[in-house]
Amino acid sequence: MTDQFAAAARALAATDRGVVSLTGAGVSLASGIPTFRSDDGLWNRYDPVEYGHIEAFKRDPEKVWRMLFDLDEILEQARPNAAHRAIAELEQLGVVTHVLTQNADGLHQRAGSTHVVELHGSNRTLVCLTCDHRRTREEVRGTLTARTAPRCTTCEEVLKPDAVFFGEPLPRQALRDAHDAVERCSTLLVVGTSAEVYPVADLPQLARVAGATIVEVNPEPVLPADHRLAGPAEELLPQLVARIRDTEPHHEEPR
Repeated sequence: MTDQFAAAARALAATDRGVVSLTGAGVSLASGIPTFRSDDGLWNRYDPVEYGHIEAFKRDPEKVWRMLFDLDEILEQARPNAAHRAIAELEQLGVVTHVLTQNADGLHQRAGSTHVVELHGSNRTLVCLTCDHRRTREEVRGTLTARTAPRCTTCEEVLKPDAVFFGEPLPRQALRDAHDAVERCSTLLVVGTSAEVYPVADLPQLARVAGATIVEVNPEPVLPADHRLAGPAEELLPQLVARIRDTEPHHEEPR
């Protein structure tokens, strides 16, 4: 493991075009947010077709909000963990240029990351599917606490979290920004995701074609990566950061 850490740290620190981090649900596990398909995940209590599909929300938004209230309680209690903080520190060290995340929990931003691309949208805002009006979670906090579906102040329709449901496309601009970032980076740091579902699955492939090195941090690494570190992100990433602090980064600002 020592040799693997050293090689991964060198790949992250000695880059000329910077590092892009691609993260998934695994990076937020230590914050108390289970993956939807884990043993204690929401899909064990709620059928994803019945509660997680955009058509289900359109048919009966009040019903879907019964699941969303449970998710909201989890998100309210969640705090950034050591993995989020380590990625933010890598940005502060001038190593990471962008964080591409499949998570909608906002924990990267709360940890201090500033260049975050939210591929699956955000739970911090809610959107009206009828008039496209948006409200922040803070604006509807009282309604959520009372477990009442929040409504649009313009047309009175039920609001939907501004996160991607099954059956919805990923935000176009986020996907464009992600493609641009991975095609320009020297190293792609993949954390807490198998990146198996398209279109996110394209990102490691695009990075590879562009000549980037792939570093994977997962409990069970599965990607065709150059360097694989097996274990929880909240344990391994701080160790990587500690090594990189002692390594002078040699990369230019991305053009």
